Amino acid sequence: MAPVRRRAVIGAVAVAVVVASALTVTAWQNDGGKRDTGGGAVHTATAVVTRSDLSNAQTLDGSLGYGRATTVKGGRSGLLTWLPATGATVRRGRPLYRVDNVPVPVFYGGTPLYRTLQAQGTTGPDVRTVADNLEALGYDIGVQPAVGTWVTPRHVTPTAAASSPSPSSSASPTAPAAPSTTPVQVKRGDGVLTAGLIAAIKRWQTAAGIPATGVLGVGEVAVLSGAVRVEGLQAQLADPADGTLMTVTSTAKSVTVQVDPGEAGSMKRGDTVTVSLPDGSTVPGTIASIGATVRTTDASSGDDSSGQPRLTVGIGLRDTAAVRGLNSAPVQVKFTSETRKGVLTVPIGALTALREGGYAVQLPGGRLVAVRTGMFSKGMVEISGDGIAAGTRVVTAS
Repeated sequence: MAPVRRRAVIGAVAVAVVVASALTVTAWQNDGGKRDTGGGAVHTATAVVTRSDLSNAQTLDGSLGYGRATTVKGGRSGLLTWLPATGATVRRGRPLYRVDNVPVPVFYGGTPLYRTLQAQGTTGPDVRTVADNLEALGYDIGVQPAVGTWVTPRHVTPTAAASSPSPSSSASPTAPAAPSTTPVQVKRGDGVLTAGLIAAIKRWQTAAGIPATGVLGVGEVAVLSGAVRVEGLQAQLADPADGTLMTVTSTAKSVTVQVDPGEAGSMKRGDTVTVSLPDGSTVPGTIASIGATVRTTDASSGDDSSGQPRLTVGIGLRDTAAVRGLNSAPVQVKFTSETRKGVLTVPIGALTALREGGYAVQLPGGRLVAVRTGMFSKGMVEISGDGIAAGTRVVTAS
């Protein structure tokens, strides 16, 4: 990630320009703009007060890529017999890897399988993960009990457990503990292992090339947040399957920007930004995320911002076709933190600093009119005051 370099016009610099211009304009009011008090020629002109929109923008360095990589760890014993290629995309229901030649498919969700799902009536968010994914894959799972329903799990006898073992439980030295037969109430986010869901699991297992036991054990599916792109492999064939296997990323390209925490306060999710690509083209984007953790940039980078605290801001791209040929690249992101619509504006050089404080503009006849200043942007300044309207001519530096 390239360190951040501030490219915006900083307000303090703008004010310095204003003060320098003001000193020159003060001399014009005494002699008609012909010569300054030191005898040198002063180049003057007039500008028209206009009504327009001003925006406060800053451009920061960013990085195009697939976002932050996450690590995938295996959850069952055995040996790896197949791994995907780096750069491959794996979607719901497709195998992410194989253990002892049995596929481990991808399910989408936020709760992994943390126990063996076998006894009818088992209730919890891990069951919901299975139910949602099988339904999304087109399997009829039957009717799920409503929230608030009381469900009594069936007791699984050792004989029943032995007659339909799951691939992972057969390799385990200890059999899984029998689920409680105490009635439980279905909570929001829970699923229930019904007879219909067990039947759907068996049909799916047959289609996926998994022994059709109707039982799902820990590590027999890889629960991820969505479709993934394989970023890199940390394991190889014949390695134990219960270690670190690979890193994966999102399948969608995005831009990340390291932002000073003080500047992040003016940014909001959903704000529109402009991303400049290495070929000079631009593509619109939207702020998708603003990190909550402040991290320190790499002090070895040698940049002015090295070692400084930064927040990571994620940018989603509206036109992914524009970056189809790029896997990663340095980019520039233009943020607009504030916009003032339909305000009166003049060039910054038209401002005169008053001795008693504040600013004024000078009319062509020499009269000074006090004004209040607002936003400074790209050489223009917002003004307001009595006697100032769109079309008014004022003296400015040429």
